Amino acid sequence: MRGRSLLIRGFILFTAIIFAARLFYIQILEEDYKVAAENNVVQKIVQYPFRGLVYDSNDSLVIYNSPVYDLMIVPKEAEIGDTTAFCDLLEIEKEQLKEKLNKAKNYSSILASKLIEQISEDLFAKLQDQLINYPGFYVLPRTIRSYNTESLANVVGYVGEVSSRELNRDTTNYYRSGDYIGIGGIEKSYEEYLRGRRGSSYKVVNVQGVIKGDYRDGEYDTLPKSGENIHLTIDLELQQYAEKLMEGKVGSVVAIEPKTGRILALVSAPSYDPQLLSGKNLSKNFPDLNNNKDKPLFNRPLQARYPPGSMFKTIQGIIAMHEEVVSANEIIRVDHSNIGDLAPPGPYDMVKAITKSSNNYFYLIMRRMVEQGAEESQFLDARIGLEKWRDYVKQFGLGRKLGVDLPNEITGNVPSLEYYDRVYGAKRWKYSNIASLSIGQGELLVTPLQMANLGAILANKGYFITPHVVDKIEGWPNPNIKKEVLPFNPELFEPVLFGMEQVVKGGSGIRGYLDTLKLAGKTSTVQNPHGEDHSGFMGFAPLDNPKISIAAYVENAGQGGRAAVSVASLLAEKYVLGKISRPWLETYVLEERYLPENAPRPTLAEN
Repeated sequence: MRGRSLLIRGFILFTAIIFAARLFYIQILEEDYKVAAENNVVQKIVQYPFRGLVYDSNDSLVIYNSPVYDLMIVPKEAEIGDTTAFCDLLEIEKEQLKEKLNKAKNYSSILASKLIEQISEDLFAKLQDQLINYPGFYVLPRTIRSYNTESLANVVGYVGEVSSRELNRDTTNYYRSGDYIGIGGIEKSYEEYLRGRRGSSYKVVNVQGVIKGDYRDGEYDTLPKSGENIHLTIDLELQQYAEKLMEGKVGSVVAIEPKTGRILALVSAPSYDPQLLSGKNLSKNFPDLNNNKDKPLFNRPLQARYPPGSMFKTIQGIIAMHEEVVSANEIIRVDHSNIGDLAPPGPYDMVKAITKSSNNYFYLIMRRMVEQGAEESQFLDARIGLEKWRDYVKQFGLGRKLGVDLPNEITGNVPSLEYYDRVYGAKRWKYSNIASLSIGQGELLVTPLQMANLGAILANKGYFITPHVVDKIEGWPNPNIKKEVLPFNPELFEPVLFGMEQVVKGGSGIRGYLDTLKLAGKTSTVQNPHGEDHSGFMGFAPLDNPKISIAAYVENAGQGGRAAVSVASLLAEKYVLGKISRPWLETYVLEERYLPENAPRPTLAEN
């Protein structure tokens, strides 16, 4: 046993002597290595890829890359010498330099990090000649996003430096401190495609910071791979026109091609110029935008929640006919005894109820749906009826995410049994407690995107394609799109669509009527407990061959038959007919003449 122990110790000692001898030879005796070690260092230089370009639906370039330069430092190798001269060269104060040097050292003494990011081209030109005097510093080319339009901010999002929180959540271990990452919009949702892949090169650098050549002839170098280009579904010209119509207003416009789910325009008002959050502008402008009382960073089409109001009556009609609690031609006589109503009392069938927007008609047919006599108790019967009704409503894309390819989509709200149990107590509520749902009010909440998608469902008579803003990725179709077919006979849509046509021809939406456009839709005066009601409209055009469905919300603008239908009709005309033939309606929208204080005064002759 003792002999084995001595043998092991002897082997370890022998190995240590060999390593020590080799180290002595390399460091002391071998002159080539000694010279190399004294005069050169291998420096890893990260090569950042070009981020993918973004085009609109007509192949117009929307987002491209502009070159910028970061001044990098390797603290262990850094030699400044004359601090004053160095600060003058960099155009910064000594305190700023000290702070930046400490930050770099705290990050790593041997790894490169940014000393100054996105330096100007003039400063870059000066540095090129002077950096030879400052070992441990070098310039790294980068790119930032630039834009050919002041539109689309809430669609495209922006790019910024990856945060420590995002680094901690990065399960792929791809990102490093100082990397850029998509924040918001398609920059975030398509980050994996747009970012590309970093490369790296290893250079032999002498003590003066001069690159002497590739390390081992580039054996360990990897080339960067550019990000993939993306083509949007957005029609930039239509988008810009929609933003023009919404200028100075608060609200949303969403336009969808019904047969494909392609989003043609998506406007959140007010918005901002995307260039404000590009590069160094981000840190300067983000606080102001974020604190702005009108919330330009808030993506209203996906995140704002409104009661759908009378637009929801289209859904009610189809569900009721499907459940056979009413037929399209059944005459129901209504008075004003059940719920407040602007439609006159009298006989109504489905078409007339949609056209005149009879609250009491839809109150009665929803009561038939909820109270079907499945249980003797009104309370238990209401539970069964509401749950069935709720399942149908969610088929129309309400109360759930539609799966749009943009971040931060919310579900809206279709109230559940559990909600009413919490409010009123289990088995202590009945139809009279939830009747406001019948006219799209109460706890029912939708997003503008969901309403535009409802327009597409009605146009298609019972199906929709996942709404999306990206059409192609590097030439390949967007893979995240599916078709959803609703469980309703297409024939049930006919009376509802005819009623929607009459709304625009001679009802509350007549301001949007244009014979050659054939717009069909439903207006909503969306109740707002915090001030003036919101103006809402949902519809599509042309009726016989739908090419565009639109939802428009203009906050605090009053009746849906004024601002919202006007915006939607102009946008539909621009897309379908390619021109605007009603300058008076355009002026009405742009000058906000739908507001009482802006309405034109009658002339003496008119009096």
